[in-house]
Amino acid sequence: MNRPAPPPTDITDDELHALVDGQLAPDRRSAVEEALTRDPAMAAKVAAWHTQRDALRRLHGELLDDPIPAPLMSALDRHLPRQARRSSWMRWGGMAAGVLVAFAAGWLGNAQWSASHAPSRQLAKAPAMREFVHDASIAHVVYAPEKRHPVEVAASEQQHLVQWLSKRLDRPLKVPDLSTLGYTLVGGRLLPGETGARAQFMFEDAAGERVTLYIGTLDARAAGSSPEALKETAFRFASEGPVPSFYWVDQGFGYAVAGKLPREVLLKLATLAYRDLS
Repeated sequence: MNRPAPPPTDITDDELHALVDGQLAPDRRSAVEEALTRDPAMAAKVAAWHTQRDALRRLHGELLDDPIPAPLMSALDRHLPRQARRSSWMRWGGMAAGVLVAFAAGWLGNAQWSASHAPSRQLAKAPAMREFVHDASIAHVVYAPEKRHPVEVAASEQQHLVQWLSKRLDRPLKVPDLSTLGYTLVGGRLLPGETGARAQFMFEDAAGERVTLYIGTLDARAAGSSPEALKETAFRFASEGPVPSFYWVDQGFGYAVAGKLPREVLLKLATLAYRDLS
């Protein structure tokens, strides 16, 4: 009986990174790709790196066309003698430029993100925002364990559920599709909140694990922030309540995805919900 060959042990992380970046030497590419077909754990790692790379490109792609900031060029001039600089450019060619551009993109991106999200960071620290997230956590632990009555309106009446909650919250609502991560809609319910009605949508996977999406209006004065801040999007992790959650603010509405799940799983669900709702 023939047994499958064990996964090779000579594949390094450097080679895997080079494969993801399209920089792996042709004579090693076929060997590494073959190794991935025989090592599911290694293949999963490479797939995750591909996802991270694509996300970073979407986040900072436009910055790569911007000119390199003068302070960075000045720093390079100060720390590299002319002859050494010329030698380095001749030796490394485009790679040195790529490193500098990547550093500049990160530097610019961090500065732009800090400036544009300052109101959101203030909002995330506001008492009303913390109360909203805590309410989302409490609502989850109250209703998620229910066997017979976890929701008021079941997923079989999804259209009615969405119309009803949209009317009560005075905003068109949408149920995000989390099925790609194995979660389907159980249903939803109407809940009270400090600044008006709140909605809770509940989802469940094949193992019976549940996650909830909590939605509600945030009043600028109650949140201790300006109306402009409530238009910004803040994406944060909260672990102070009975269960953790990822939450964000968009156009005066708060959203919180809560569940008794590992942080990385909850992040994937929240990210999927955020993208679908946006």
